[in-house]
Amino acid sequence: MKNKIYMESLGCTKNLIDAEMMLGLLREYGFEIADEISEATIAVINTCGFIESAKEESISHILAAARYKKSTLKKLIVTGCLSERYHQELMNEMPEIDGLIGTGRFEEISDVVENVMKEVKELRIGQIDHPYHENVARLRTSPGYMAYVKIAEGCDHRCTYCIIPTLRGPLRSREMPAIINEAQSLANEGVKEIILIAQDTTSYGVDLNNEPLLPELLTELEKIEGIQWIRLMYCYPERVSSQLVDVMKNSRKICAYMDLPIQHSEDRILKRMKRHTTRKKLLATIKMLRDNIPSVKLRTTLIVGFPGETPEEFEALKSFVQEVKFDKLGVFTYSQEENTPAATLKDQVDEETKVARQEEIMKVQQAISQHIQRARIGGVETVLVEELLDDEGDQYQYAGRTSGDAPEIDGLVYIHSENKLTAGQFVEVKITDALEYDLMGVIAGEAESGK
Repeated sequence: MKNKIYMESLGCTKNLIDAEMMLGLLREYGFEIADEISEATIAVINTCGFIESAKEESISHILAAARYKKSTLKKLIVTGCLSERYHQELMNEMPEIDGLIGTGRFEEISDVVENVMKEVKELRIGQIDHPYHENVARLRTSPGYMAYVKIAEGCDHRCTYCIIPTLRGPLRSREMPAIINEAQSLANEGVKEIILIAQDTTSYGVDLNNEPLLPELLTELEKIEGIQWIRLMYCYPERVSSQLVDVMKNSRKICAYMDLPIQHSEDRILKRMKRHTTRKKLLATIKMLRDNIPSVKLRTTLIVGFPGETPEEFEALKSFVQEVKFDKLGVFTYSQEENTPAATLKDQVDEETKVARQEEIMKVQQAISQHIQRARIGGVETVLVEELLDDEGDQYQYAGRTSGDAPEIDGLVYIHSENKLTAGQFVEVKITDALEYDLMGVIAGEAESGK
């Protein structure tokens, strides 16, 4: 039987691109890709090792894959952040694993597969200098109309709670022409939305030019015909410049959307986190964005229960959330990660308190989101159609997204239509109802004609 390879990718979209690159390399090498692990003789589990819950999920998926070695599966390879972080422990404690590849060596996946099939136990970790394999077309697993584009690898920030610089190395930006070429190729394939990602997209180019080059990159990307939406993820607030905001404000294609992970609002906690900002600066950045781009949708993430976070500082954070009224907000409880400076701090917050604080912030945000969403009722919004949900005679129900919603993490628009729509189509939708995070509507023309 011909060897087939199955790959499963966990964690963030940056990890997903690594998996897609590995799939592209394996396909180029001549391997056949399996849709299900039950069809495969080789399985690759691309893991996440960012926080404790992610580590537990990765271990669970590795063990689930290992069970197939009792039947159809011959070899199991583990890649990604967990491999980079715990390679020795995995090798020692999980004999079911035949090969381990860290975050910086995934380009060697074909060699590793060949070797493990020859009964050679493989361990390849450590970072490479370049951030991306520019000569291999990755095998995309996202829908045909949208694609993630990684513009840099690694991170130069040293946030005290974060292990990412250790796992993925320092900032390594891709050369701008290579990114433009990839985006053009994606447009030629029918991609209409590209989502720019990195550990910190706003630091793009600092290592190449001693200053951020994101505004220049966006200006060039906007020239590509076929691309209609350009979305920014993982923007550090301290690098959101007036130049970047001007480019967004004057753009026809850059979504009025910014993922701005602030993590906290209070100066003492921000300093302990080694975040180079303050509450005052955060408010100024948010004001600049909203003054210049009134329609902008802001997403953020927070960490509650960071070591030493007092009840008063938590109340101040809650007040900040109520004042700013983010359009989208996620809350993580602090995870005490070994080999990070914050893990050694003495004043750790107990788990029960952390969870209670998480729930309290999310309750506040739920009310904010509901108010924001209901204010959109009666308006007409451009929606990217993603999926047919229901087909009842001459009535169709679809799910889609506005430019203010990133895939998988933000809300949906549920569209009723009397006509068939296609995934990747842009339609005008009149909003008729709203939930806390999702919207409902009908095709604008149908609504106006009374259909």
